[in-house]
Amino acid sequence: MPLSEHEQKLLEQLEKQLHEDDPKFANSMGSDPIRSWSTRHIVIGVLGTIAGILLLLVGVSLQNIFLGVLGFIVMGAGVYFATLRRAAGGKSKSAKPGKSKNSFMSNLEERWDERRRGEES
Repeated sequence: MPLSEHEQKLLEQLEKQLHEDDPKFANSMGSDPIRSWSTRHIVIGVLGTIAGILLLLVGVSLQNIFLGVLGFIVMGAGVYFATLRRAAGGKSKSAKPGKSKNSFMSNLEERWDERRRGEES
């Protein structure tokens, strides 16, 4: 069931507040997983994986165990490199001076109260 307009606004406000209070956690729990993938890592990883498969096949066809094992290692490294996530860019915003640590919770409580008042009307 889709969210109502009011619920979507509340969710956006909560997300914005989370990014302000704890940007590192918010970035790690981002709702867009595509942003965290690095295209460069994927391309290099896929090329490495293909090279590893080729080395493995050549090693098997030549009955060279060392070349086959090396191909398998290169293939595994390529897959690992392709699945690496991009590090969160930018410096984290420092907390604003004078702002209480409970502001996130108090904002949540205020929004909850507003929502309850809206439903009662």
